[in-house]
Amino acid sequence: MASRSPGTASVPVPDSGGGPGVLVPHAGWGLPPFFRSVCDRLSEVGFVALAPDLFAGRTAETADEAEALLAESDMEAMAHLVRASAYTLQGMPATPEGPLGAVGFSMGASWALWLAGRVPDLVAATVAFYGTQTIDMTPATSAFLGHFAENDPYVDPDERTLLEADLHVLDKDVEFHHYPGTGHWFFERDRPAAYDEAAADLAWERTVEFLRDRLASPPD
Repeated sequence: MASRSPGTASVPVPDSGGGPGVLVPHAGWGLPPFFRSVCDRLSEVGFVALAPDLFAGRTAETADEAEALLAESDMEAMAHLVRASAYTLQGMPATPEGPLGAVGFSMGASWALWLAGRVPDLVAATVAFYGTQTIDMTPATSAFLGHFAENDPYVDPDERTLLEADLHVLDKDVEFHHYPGTGHWFFERDRPAAYDEAAADLAWERTVEFLRDRLASPPD
């Protein structure tokens, strides 16, 4: 059964006191400790990461519960929260002037891509873990990095292929990776049936390098 947890965003700040901002929209599980740990890991490598709680404290343990949470959600309100969270992060004293990064997972990947397309001046680097988006990405000024599983019933392969092709046609900076032998949620350590340590480590290395290349350098 879905449960409630503290409905607060996670915003760790690097020991340096600041760095480029990175929004971390969570997967359909809600905001369990794992996604807070992603923010902590980003902080350790110099970023100020904010993970908004898109389900207002509600969390799910199973895929069916996660689908039910999403079905019950107000998409307009969620879109407002994603946008508002990004502006809040951009306006923090710990983040420099300029656009942000976004690292989204599954449902959150769709929101990260949505943000890049709908508020183009706000996002310079978008990372999508096993999630897609069908909106027009023409306005986007972001670079794009995608991490996708080989066996994934939750991501339509045609939709994924079309997204990658459209981004290339639009002359965006885009790099998609596919991880052999993996399934949806392969990055998430708290999903042991899906977690793939080698793929997760490689995806993380690529993500950190991508963010460092595309965002303002952390302060000395």
